[in-house]
Amino acid sequence: MERVRKLNDREPREGAKYVLYWAQMNRRVESNHALAFAVDLANQQGLPLLFYEGLTCAYPFANDRLHTFLLEGVPETARRLAKLGIGYLFHLRKRRDDPNDTLYKLAADAAAVVTDDYPAFIAAEHNRSVPARLDIPYYAVDSSCIVPMSHFEKQEYAGYTIRPKIQNALARYLVPVAPIRIKKKWDGLVPSMHCEATDIPRLVADCEIDHSVAPSMEFRGGRKEAERRLKHFLENNLRRYAKTNNQPSERSTSNLSPYLHFGHISSLEVALVVKEYAAEHKLIVDEFLEELIVRRELAFNFARFGPRPDTLAALPAWARATLRKHAKDKRDQVYTRDRFERAETHDPLWNAAQREMLHDGKIHGYYRMYWGKKIIEWSATHQQALDTMIYLHDKYALDGRDPNTYTNILWCFGLHDRPWSERPIFGMVRYMSLDGMKRKTDVEGYIKPTMRGSLL
Repeated sequence: MERVRKLNDREPREGAKYVLYWAQMNRRVESNHALAFAVDLANQQGLPLLFYEGLTCAYPFANDRLHTFLLEGVPETARRLAKLGIGYLFHLRKRRDDPNDTLYKLAADAAAVVTDDYPAFIAAEHNRSVPARLDIPYYAVDSSCIVPMSHFEKQEYAGYTIRPKIQNALARYLVPVAPIRIKKKWDGLVPSMHCEATDIPRLVADCEIDHSVAPSMEFRGGRKEAERRLKHFLENNLRRYAKTNNQPSERSTSNLSPYLHFGHISSLEVALVVKEYAAEHKLIVDEFLEELIVRRELAFNFARFGPRPDTLAALPAWARATLRKHAKDKRDQVYTRDRFERAETHDPLWNAAQREMLHDGKIHGYYRMYWGKKIIEWSATHQQALDTMIYLHDKYALDGRDPNTYTNILWCFGLHDRPWSERPIFGMVRYMSLDGMKRKTDVEGYIKPTMRGSLL
């Protein structure tokens, strides 16, 4: 129950037809605490369960890339739910003048609504605004974190403050979600607003969204693809991760961040599988679990308890002070957002990282830090740099619009970090240089595969 928040004071509807699970962020069947809670609720009420997943044309930066990735997961979700006897409704709102009331129509026949507790993007706004409009209970369940967000009472300062708290709690929470069994099966009837995701390119083309951002050529969406990538990581990259994960040309990371963001796989099941594989093959996987659990859940902690992530006011006091002191420092290079977007800077490594974002929808985490630091260095103001980073991630990144994304961006400005030596523009905020990247990484080995034409 530490994962569950009831966000209104309503009672279950008498004579309801089902319990409704609204999959906003955790769009999967397996290892889903929210779905498990909804099944338990349905079993208590003697009702079937309806799993509702929606995709609207009106979310910020809606485009072909994001729509395609989400739609690619729909057929497998439908198959797995059918095997369990759970009803499934996927609704695609194609035009902005189409009705935007599917949830409320479904809730009219529901005993209760269960959804995902997620502290960022539109899910956070829905969980603030929707509960008061319903006359039935509205539960938000945390299935994004291994240690629930509510386990913490406040914003943690950095990794070193949250790490011992997570480590002390892991034995309790690092356990599989129990298999779900619905007692009353869905009757098989599909609600009339259901959309079959059978011709994805046509569906995307019919939507009133930004068609200038093409689908990723590297990442396909969906549960099966997430499972395939996890298997590949275990068999090919896990044993070399600790030595090479900060060497982008080695391509040794898991590449699971898009699937974690859209909920096609959970950090809990990844951690459990990695620990099991490591024990079997006598591997040490502390570095990977640090990123997957401690750093990721520090980001969710910030998103839950911290200020808005689109303002420098979210930074610690020392970072705000040093950036104010250096706000008017001279910049040797200043680029507009359009130049950044088109990867048209003087720096070949930065351009390669931006091209990776444009082409694949993701930047390797180590070079993303460098990418962000240089936007600070080459922007007219610090706030303009922050706005540019958020804009580019929200528009192009398959792992954008995420607590991890916003936290990693703000890390470039000093969040969850410490003061360093003072220098122009950055003050005491950590600085990164091209020469440093050349010393530490194979820059040329990374640049060559990303020398692709721009997708703009």
